Amino acid sequence: MRQRVDGIRGFLRSLLIYAGPWRQPGLRRLYAPLVRPGMTVFDIGAHLGDRTQAFAGLGAAVIALEPQPQLQRYLAWRVRGLSAVTVLGQAVGASPGHASLAMSPRHPTLATLSSAWRRDIGVRNAAFAQVNWEASIDVEVTTLDALITRFGIPGFCKMDVEGHEAAILEGLSQPVPALSLEFVAGGEAIAERCLARLNALGDYEFNVVAGEARRFEWHQWMGPAAVQAWIRQNANRVGSGDLYARLIDGEPIE
Repeated sequence: MRQRVDGIRGFLRSLLIYAGPWRQPGLRRLYAPLVRPGMTVFDIGAHLGDRTQAFAGLGAAVIALEPQPQLQRYLAWRVRGLSAVTVLGQAVGASPGHASLAMSPRHPTLATLSSAWRRDIGVRNAAFAQVNWEASIDVEVTTLDALITRFGIPGFCKMDVEGHEAAILEGLSQPVPALSLEFVAGGEAIAERCLARLNALGDYEFNVVAGEARRFEWHQWMGPAAVQAWIRQNANRVGSGDLYARLIDGEPIE
């Protein structure tokens, strides 16, 4: 009973933070240089769908993946009138199959397939010290390569999967034009693994967004060494954010 009450409270709190329509203008401004009408976008870890809605508002065909049942139901309801959005209840990883998704009823936007991240992040980042992973479910896992086979190469791929980003990139065998992934203080090593994997896949340049700022740190996109140094120096200060990557031959930021 307590877990159910915590889940309801957590869900309502997340709605207040992430579902407000006032978030949309800033999100669309952020993504407009990367997301074009008619483009396919993968939203991995779609959660409550604020980014999904922004991508669809920019004219993209969005494949939104959210394995948490409660959030998936809300997401499907939220985008019910948007024919260009496909909602899937799968997680994404290095290989297809099934895995245990750990969840925190009090913090429903937090869910992870990474047992190492769940074990370590509360020690390395005080903001996670009180997160209790009290629930888990078995989820189907697909890969980026499998999604590309089914839906085509995305022009942009957003990942927000609580420490599982590097594993997702292991399931990608070709470069995609642009993508983003979350970084968290205490998990800098994961971001560095992602940088290394992206550099192995293609010739990328990078930018960062600190926290929920919804603006890029740099007007000019930078090389991997610069973004790695920035994350090492600033992750503790900003707490979290998103790392953006695009192939060098991409269009410049406006």
